[in-house]
Amino acid sequence: MMRSANPALNPQTFTRFPSTVVGTEKMTIRGTVNKTSFLLLIVVAAAAWSWNQSLVSSAEGWQAEAVFRPGPWVWIGAIGGFIMALITIFKKHLSPYTSPAYALLEGLFLGAVSAGFEVRFPGIVMQAILGTFGTLFALLAAYRSGLIRATENFKLGLVAATGGICLVYLVTFVLGFFGTTIPYIHDSGAIGIGFSVFVVVIAALNLVMDFDFIESGEAAGAPKYMEWYAAFGLLVTLIWLYLEILRLLSKVRSRR
Repeated sequence: MMRSANPALNPQTFTRFPSTVVGTEKMTIRGTVNKTSFLLLIVVAAAAWSWNQSLVSSAEGWQAEAVFRPGPWVWIGAIGGFIMALITIFKKHLSPYTSPAYALLEGLFLGAVSAGFEVRFPGIVMQAILGTFGTLFALLAAYRSGLIRATENFKLGLVAATGGICLVYLVTFVLGFFGTTIPYIHDSGAIGIGFSVFVVVIAALNLVMDFDFIESGEAAGAPKYMEWYAAFGLLVTLIWLYLEILRLLSKVRSRR
């Protein structure tokens, strides 16, 4: 059974497809890579626009020291992206249309959020971007060389850890309505940094699960539109990883 901690790539994703899918109608790894690259371009373009809209121009031009005014882009991107993600997950055949829309909305969200972090910690966004893609390529190389294998025990452990993190974030969200939060883990102390390091590691290892799942999809002869869905699933993990690296770096910089 194929298992993934990524909610977009669950064990049933590549099952129950017609056996008549042949030739160019089948999903391929190359096609998935191309579509992932396209979605990333959309994210970058939307994020760049949102970034500029979220910073007030100073006398010297657009500077990290400028005033941060996110406007509606954070909420439009966050809520719209969440809705589009749900549609994509439950209506996979629509992924050629919903995946680009998700990338656009998440780009709006990421651009505004990144601008806010950059104003407070100049240079942090580039560090987070380099960390995200450095992790992606390092894990891809390790996976392709066989240094890391997505065994069943590996998958079970990662699913459990990812579920635990989601539960912690859900509790934090609920407690926020009552003006409180889980102590220590969101602070810049040793416990908070340690928690963020753990979350970054789990997010990164989800990439291995995604690589394995995409490879399994090609082997299963999934239909062509599943390339878009698989690219969407990989994008979900990359965005999560980027945000967690951003949070980790902000905690470290806060201690200085």
